[in-house]
Amino acid sequence: MQNNLQQIFGNIDIYLFDQLLKGRFNGCRTVLDAGCGGGRNLVYFLQNGFEVHGIDQSAEAVEAVKQLSTTLAPANGLANFSISGVEDMPFEDNFFDLVICSAVLHFAHNQQHFDSMMQSLWRVLKPGGFLFARLASDIGIENLVKSNGNGRYQLPDGSERFLVNQQTLVNYTRQLGGTLYEPIKTTNVQNLRCMTTWCVRKNF
Repeated sequence: MQNNLQQIFGNIDIYLFDQLLKGRFNGCRTVLDAGCGGGRNLVYFLQNGFEVHGIDQSAEAVEAVKQLSTTLAPANGLANFSISGVEDMPFEDNFFDLVICSAVLHFAHNQQHFDSMMQSLWRVLKPGGFLFARLASDIGIENLVKSNGNGRYQLPDGSERFLVNQQTLVNYTRQLGGTLYEPIKTTNVQNLRCMTTWCVRKNF
């Protein structure tokens, strides 16, 4: 059974898996993974007839996801995958039904960079489309992180990340013109770091 699940879903983010189980993206056809890595979150989409695209700053990662696409979905064009930063993606406006951005946004250099990435993700998302984002936050560990300036913080696990809080995400949801399709949820890993799931639908 475990092997069957891995074949169907790969090493998918558990919170993205949760959305699939809820049927949230059943009506989607075009999917972008912004910061796709080797494609861990794309196995299900590639095997189920979605038009799948991905960008990553790593040439090695893009090559790996191309190989994955060739194996699982030979008809999915390899030109759909390219080397790019999130802030300057080579896609048309209002193109994707679903945009995935998992464990990427907390690498923003500063507030301006974070905002540029967010505007870019929103630009390529269709009205009515879904943004699924996972990113580091200070929710629940506010007193345990140390500001390094420009929105970046030192975490108890020794890493440095750009951190958001719940109000930041609520504000962006409103300012961008979106609606939460799932409550904001945060996983606290023994007070060492926190990862927040942010699910927003672009208003029509």
